[in-house]
Amino acid sequence: MKVAVCVLTYKRPDGLKRLLDGLSRQAFIKTQPSAVQVVVVDNDPAASSVACCSSLQPGYPWKLVWYNEKRRGISFARNRAVALAWEKHDFIAFIDDDEVPEPSWLDELLAVQQMTQAAIVTGPVLPVYPEGAPAWSVKSGCYERSRHPTGYALRLARTGNVLIQTEVFARIENWFDERYALSGGEDTHFFMRVKALGFDIVWADEAIVHEWLPLSRLKVSWLLQRAYRSGNTYTLCERDIRQSAAKLVIRAIKGGFRIGSGLVLALPALLLGRIAFIKALQSICLGAGMVMGLVGKRYEEYQRTHAV
Repeated sequence: MKVAVCVLTYKRPDGLKRLLDGLSRQAFIKTQPSAVQVVVVDNDPAASSVACCSSLQPGYPWKLVWYNEKRRGISFARNRAVALAWEKHDFIAFIDDDEVPEPSWLDELLAVQQMTQAAIVTGPVLPVYPEGAPAWSVKSGCYERSRHPTGYALRLARTGNVLIQTEVFARIENWFDERYALSGGEDTHFFMRVKALGFDIVWADEAIVHEWLPLSRLKVSWLLQRAYRSGNTYTLCERDIRQSAAKLVIRAIKGGFRIGSGLVLALPALLLGRIAFIKALQSICLGAGMVMGLVGKRYEEYQRTHAV
């Protein structure tokens, strides 16, 4: 059982160093992989992470591979990582450069895969708030993600914490669609297609990673942009993969409902406080993103990055 842990990075040297340190501490109790390799793909044309990786390579506990993908965009970097790893490994794991895994992270992903025989296993991403985080950002729960019992079947996964059997990459073409290179949503598009092929996606609740949130994300404007982008990219994915008129009509109705309910709730939300008002605005932005996605408009969120 050979595993490649793939990391995409872009101008986050401190975050990458923190992540690689966390990966070096992985311990295996429930499973015993025969080989672990860490593949770092730097999407910065200036190759800003090369010094960090070069300094760690001699004493690193796992084989550490570095590659500079100069074509700007998350899809290009993700496809490069897969190309470097999939033929020589049984599994590929993805984790982000603003995250740090628990020491048991990879062991838990592999254990749940062995237990369920699922092609894809994903787990929780828990936020880490910086010093000086606004009180509303913590209290609101806007940065929390849903959790499930281990073994719970899912429709989709995210690439911030996921283990994928490499057989999946042999069965699917155009792994991460390059049209989503700067918009994000390339993982949603990928997992929609994978699910349609009949591959199972399950949850591993003990496979925990922690996500460092920069202050630049702890703003209402970022939450609204993310809500808009989420609705936009999900709808674009549906247009690509589920082209039936009925599906698109349902999505249009859902988008209109999100906008309408947000508008209805906005005024009373002013009386209920800031958090309620933010959530009403999020609903409006999510619906607006859906509607714009239906007409083919793409929002490219990853034109810039948030340093951590």
